[in-house]
Amino acid sequence: MLWFTVWTVLVLATLAGAFLVGRRLWRSAVALGHELVRAGDVAEQLAQRAAALEEQARAAHVELRPALGGDADALRARVEQLRAERRERRARRRDRHRASVADASARWLG
Repeated sequence: MLWFTVWTVLVLATLAGAFLVGRRLWRSAVALGHELVRAGDVAEQLAQRAAALEEQARAAHVELRPALGGDADALRARVEQLRAERRERRARRRDRHRASVADASARWLG
């Protein structure tokens, strides 16, 4: 009679454990399904946004053509304009870097 009780308890405990594991697995699968649906929606929104941005970029794109044989003064002016823009960006980066270093120095060194 003792072995019957031990085996009965073991079988019932195994069934209860299997039920709990199965329930957890089912809930995880359902949650995964919901997340996959949400990820699909986000991917669709991302594709639509990328298409819109690509269309805007194509509309705003300026056709660059080879400058061989072009007006030398106009080309020189364009090069100087690009160099000035580059110097401006470099100066802004340098100022941001100096501000970051000053801020970090003030925080760390007091």
